[in-house]
Amino acid sequence: MAVQTTASSAAASTVTAVTASSASPSVDLGPAAALSCRECGHRVPLGPVFACEECFGPLEVAYDFSGYDAEELRRRIEAGPANIWRYAPLLPVPADVAGKPNLNPGWTQLVKADNLARELGVTGGLYVKDDSGNPTHSFKDRVVAQALEAARAFGFTTLSCSSTGNLAGAVGAAAARAGLRSCVFIPHDLEQGKVVMAAVYGGDLVGIEGTYDDVNRFCSELIGDPAGEGWGFVNVNLRPYYAEGSKTLAYEICEQLGWRLPDQIVVPIASGSQLTKIDKGLRELIALGLVEDRPYKIFGAQAEGCSPVSAAFKAGHDVVRPQKPDTIAKSLAIGNPADGPYVLDIARRTGGAVEDVTDAQIVDAIRLLARTEGIFAETAGGVTVGVTRKLIENGVLDPTLTTVVLNTGDGLKTLDAVAGTGPTAVIRPTLDSFREAGLA
Repeated sequence: MAVQTTASSAAASTVTAVTASSASPSVDLGPAAALSCRECGHRVPLGPVFACEECFGPLEVAYDFSGYDAEELRRRIEAGPANIWRYAPLLPVPADVAGKPNLNPGWTQLVKADNLARELGVTGGLYVKDDSGNPTHSFKDRVVAQALEAARAFGFTTLSCSSTGNLAGAVGAAAARAGLRSCVFIPHDLEQGKVVMAAVYGGDLVGIEGTYDDVNRFCSELIGDPAGEGWGFVNVNLRPYYAEGSKTLAYEICEQLGWRLPDQIVVPIASGSQLTKIDKGLRELIALGLVEDRPYKIFGAQAEGCSPVSAAFKAGHDVVRPQKPDTIAKSLAIGNPADGPYVLDIARRTGGAVEDVTDAQIVDAIRLLARTEGIFAETAGGVTVGVTRKLIENGVLDPTLTTVVLNTGDGLKTLDAVAGTGPTAVIRPTLDSFREAGLA
């Protein structure tokens, strides 16, 4: 179980330097110095591994940020490209990453959502971080960009993943741009829009009969088989590097707010990795002196039909009991989320919460966001907006504080959720018909 700490002490531990002897001398991943177990702290050299050899806990990237000056680092970031590589000094990538074939995701809009704020009764400032503007229209481009650089460093020739849809498309596109083969695995019953987007890039797309958790187990078996030799599974053997891409959401939000922490942030939960890495990114910015150290709250959002973390939070549990998903929010339909216990820690440490909404509330929230701000979110965005509204109504989220809500994907990928939407009226091409329809 992860140890609960204050924001300041956690920030300090995040950027603790590791000795050069613990890192792989043949791999250039910038400031990344080693992999560290999130449970026992055991460190290993950089490599395509994801589980601790001592306790089987998850590994994550540890950095050597020594020698950084806050003002100089801020100037360097602000002078960088308008994508995630502006934060290359804080990521596990080589210094020349911006010059390599890559989709260059990131630096998406932080929309000041005043119309939505009025609907929800938020007076402290409401923002939507709209990641539908990425190359394949979801935040997954961020994490895949990181994994791609690790795959290059470790000499992999095939890029692969288990996916609920968005990741499959991001991997296919990134591999095509980089000149690598791709082979991705998805549940057989995904939304058609996501299936087409994953297939169009020309790689192999394999549907597996079962849930995402079945797909993920299969991929873990394939890694240990000769058939998987030379394959970089972005969310399995490359997971420590892949997960770091989510930190860039935290970096961008704070920079776009004028190098200021948001008071509250609402994040959708699938595996839980995005939420945990956003927290890690915020703590790194504090430790590096790039933002003022002050309290912030992180809230997790799930669909009721797949809400194992929300259920554990409400019951006061420290472990997450797996569920069989049954929700329209298929991108969040992970019944056994790997980072679930860490999400619980973060929500409780920061004073946040984890909540869920029904499918009907998800659809209503998708329509609300579209109607008020012109942002057409996929079902995961409906989950975050719906949960935000529910948290405000229940008195859990403070409407007088600055709040950021994440939209992680484009509604064009989940059209079935709002399939009943159509013309206001069908008329003859005459003014009389227009008036008869009551539209004048």
